[in-house]
Amino acid sequence: MSLRASERIELRRLRAAADDGRQRRRRQPEYQVGPRVFPRRILRDRAKLWTIPQLVQLLSSDDIAKRFEATSEFRKLLSIEPNPAIEEVISCGAVPCFVQLLDREECPQLQFESAWALSSIVSRKSKNTKVVVDHGAVPIFVNLLSSPIENISELALRALGNIAGESAIYRDIVLAHGVLFPLLQLLNEHPRTTLLRNATWALRNLCRGRPQPNFEHVKAALPVLRQLINSQDEEVLGDACWALSYLSDSSNDSHKIQYVIDAGACPRLAELLTHSSSSVLIPALRVVGNIVTGNDEQTQAVINRIVIGPLVHLMQTAKFDIQREAARAISNVTSGGKHDQIKYLVSQGCIKAFCDLLSYVDTEILTVCLESLENILKAGEAENDAGACDVNIYAQMIDEAEGLDKIENLQTHENNTIYEMAVHLLESYYIEEDDVEAMPVGGDAPQNSVHNGNQQAGEFNFG
Repeated sequence: MSLRASERIELRRLRAAADDGRQRRRRQPEYQVGPRVFPRRILRDRAKLWTIPQLVQLLSSDDIAKRFEATSEFRKLLSIEPNPAIEEVISCGAVPCFVQLLDREECPQLQFESAWALSSIVSRKSKNTKVVVDHGAVPIFVNLLSSPIENISELALRALGNIAGESAIYRDIVLAHGVLFPLLQLLNEHPRTTLLRNATWALRNLCRGRPQPNFEHVKAALPVLRQLINSQDEEVLGDACWALSYLSDSSNDSHKIQYVIDAGACPRLAELLTHSSSSVLIPALRVVGNIVTGNDEQTQAVINRIVIGPLVHLMQTAKFDIQREAARAISNVTSGGKHDQIKYLVSQGCIKAFCDLLSYVDTEILTVCLESLENILKAGEAENDAGACDVNIYAQMIDEAEGLDKIENLQTHENNTIYEMAVHLLESYYIEEDDVEAMPVGGDAPQNSVHNGNQQAGEFNFG
C-alpha cells in the first residue's frame, strides 16, 4: 500500500532530522584569557604542586585568593588534552563549588575560572552535563549572558549551548530559564566574530531536537535569524540556516512556515542557493524544502522567488548530498502542489533532472525521484482528463528524457519498494489496459541486482 503524500514527506523529514542528529553538537572551550580579565597563563602538566584533595580544601577556604588559585588549578586539570581530569574533578565534589562561585559578581576572575571549568565539563559526556545541571548551573549561566565582561558571557554561551544540544529535555530546561531574551540581546549588539559564532550556534541548539521546542518559546528568534543569514561568516550562516530549518519543520502545521515567510527569510534563502559552501547550502535547501510543504500560497512564495531553476541546476550539477536535498525540496512541491505549480516545475527542467538521478543506486534518492515523477504524471493525467490534451505529455517527456528506460531497469532492483514503485508507474502510465490484462502477474520482487538484465514475469519492456 502506497503512502499518502503527507506521510511520505513526514518520513523524509524524520530521516533528515536523523541525519542532522548525527552531527557534532558539542563545543569544547578553546579560550584564551583576555588581558582585561588577567594575564595569559600557560597550562601545566599533571605533575601538580597541588593534589586534588588539597585543591578541594582550598575551594572551601575563606581566603578568596586561595579559592581563586584552586579554581584556576582545577580549570587547568580540565583543559589538558587528550585526557582532561573530568571524572576525577566531578568525583571530588568540586562541581557544586564551581556553581556557587559563578555567582560571585564581586570577583569576576573567580566567575571566569568557574565558568571555564564548568564549560569544559559539559563539553564531554552526557552524564557530566547532568551533574552540572542538577547542581543548578543553568539559571546562573543565563544570568551571566548579561555580564559586562564579554569573556565571561562567551563561556556561559558555550556551556548553555552544550547543555541545550545534549537533549530535548535539557534544551527545554535552558529555555524555561529565560535564555532566549539575553541571547538575542547579545546577538543584536553585533559582538565580535567568536562571540557571534558561539551565540548563533547556541541559538541553533535551542531550536533543534525532537520533540521540537514549543514554538511560542522560540519564535522570537526569527527576526534575529533573518539578520544572521545576511552574515558573511560561513559558520554563522550555516548555524542560522539550520536554526531556520528547525523552526520551519512544520509537520503539516503551516502557521510555523508562515512565521518564517513573514520574517522575510525567503529572498535571502534564494540567494544562498548559489552559495559555494555545502555547510551553508544544505541547511538553506532544508529550509526551502520545509517551506514548500506548506499550503499552496506558501509554496508559491518560494516559487515567486525564482528558486526552482537553481534547485534544478543543483540536482544536475552538485555533489550527491546537495543533489539529494535539492531533489527533496522539488519533490515536496510535487507532493502537494497545484497543477499550474507542477507545470512550472516541468518548464524549469525538473523531469530531466529527476530522470537523470534514476541512475543512482541510493535507495532514498530513487524513492524521491519515483514519487516525484508519479506526482507529475498524475498532474498530466488530470490535464488529459480535463480535455487539455489527448495524451499525457509528461509521460512523453519522461520517455524523451530516457526516464522510461531507467524505470524499466528498476524492475530488477534488489529493493522491494523500488521494484514495486517502478512496476506501478509502468502499469499506470505506460501500459494500455488490454496489455495489462494480457501480462502475467509478477510475484515477489526480483532478487537479482540492478545490473542483472534477465527479465522476469511481470516486468515490462518497451524497447
